[in-house]
Amino acid sequence: MMQKKSRLLFLISISFKLLNAQYSGLGTWNILSLSYQTTPKLSVFAESQLRSLGFYHQFHYYEAKAGFQYKVAPGLSIGLGAGTYQTYREGGNFVVPKNNDEFRLWPQLVLNQTVLKFKVEQRYRSEMRFTSNGYRNRFRYRLSVSYPFGKLMDGQKQFVVTASNEIFFTDREPYFERNRISANLQYRPSSTYAMMLGYLHQFDYKINDETGRDFLQVGLYIYLKK
Repeated sequence: MMQKKSRLLFLISISFKLLNAQYSGLGTWNILSLSYQTTPKLSVFAESQLRSLGFYHQFHYYEAKAGFQYKVAPGLSIGLGAGTYQTYREGGNFVVPKNNDEFRLWPQLVLNQTVLKFKVEQRYRSEMRFTSNGYRNRFRYRLSVSYPFGKLMDGQKQFVVTASNEIFFTDREPYFERNRISANLQYRPSSTYAMMLGYLHQFDYKINDETGRDFLQVGLYIYLKK
């Protein structure tokens, strides 16, 4: 009996070591988003994010932003947003001095279309960045392909699986800054909120305000109407 207990304890300890090793290089990317639709064409939003370089430790980044989006025509929307973006140093939780203290203003244009049963989104965003290291411009392009499935909920399917790729450019050498690739699954149990679980890989090229990592994404999205 003692030998069986010893073997069981040994297997449990090995399992914990393997789990810690598996998640040691995985960061977390947490999202809380609120959207309020005032008219069929106009909606306002607010969103906060909290990120860590380790698995819910080494928190190094947070952002808070708000803005609006206006539907100009079917499949075409424009928007404007602004927010604060704070990046801390590596090596612990919110280590100072910060790598970057930033206020950002960004107009954007979004194109949506349906191809077969897939929804294709193209987002073009121009960022005006007032950072602790001076003013910068940046341009972003994101291509997303999603597939909704499951039961209808308020005119939308309960499940959506999405894959996306986003590239970042600047008007300074070396021009290319960053690439983000992600895949996620969203579940919408009611018309007012949705939950998201996904994976994101970020590659950075010669920038120091945030380092590239692999992230587990967790999101809660709240949808309200007037």
